[in-house]
Amino acid sequence: MKLLSIVMPVYNERETILEIVQAVLNAPAEGLSKELIVVDDCSTDGTREILVKEVEGKEGVRVIYHERNQGKGAALRTGISNTTGDIVLIQDADLEYDPQEYPKLVAPILEGKADVVYGSRFAGGDSRRVLFFWHAVGNRFLTTLSNMVTNINLSDMETCYKVFPGEIIRGIRIEENRFGFEPEITAKVARMRCRIYEVGIRYYGRTYAEGKKIGWKDGLRAIWVILKYR
Repeated sequence: MKLLSIVMPVYNERETILEIVQAVLNAPAEGLSKELIVVDDCSTDGTREILVKEVEGKEGVRVIYHERNQGKGAALRTGISNTTGDIVLIQDADLEYDPQEYPKLVAPILEGKADVVYGSRFAGGDSRRVLFFWHAVGNRFLTTLSNMVTNINLSDMETCYKVFPGEIIRGIRIEENRFGFEPEITAKVARMRCRIYEVGIRYYGRTYAEGKKIGWKDGLRAIWVILKYR
């Protein structure tokens, strides 16, 4: 049986961490076994204490702690380097993305059609929460710019849900420490001429009051990263 490694970077998610961990553990995986690797990026809101008391020791879960806050990319670098799975899937901890989507995300790889799968919030007819206009504009701009320099036609480069064969993602040197991970990894798998598929996913976006963290500075950095790795 093949192993699916789910990597979850976490920073200040005390309101959602237990629910998302349980959702991942309960998620269907189409005959795959699962391991969940949680990387706490030095949370300061009580998330770490919850992980220590209520998540550590759960079967199929490993928790790793950063001693200083380094960013999402750094947490993913740590998590990916500790995976052992045949397939590696990125999962955010904020409940914006639904682990019930795992079967459709891993299917193109299991069927031998794809090397990399992106779960697109804009492809297909699945439901998504309607939120910020300028976020959508920024996302589409960054996706378009990324497509221009990589010569691929993604609809959602910034999506959390990205799935890779373990040997591919563990062989890529991840350099970006923050949200620049998304354009960096896209540029690098495009350069490797990986077969990239997109599948439509549901999306439950949240507001800044609900804990959303990405901001305009991250957008500017993403532009630099796209050009850097072109």
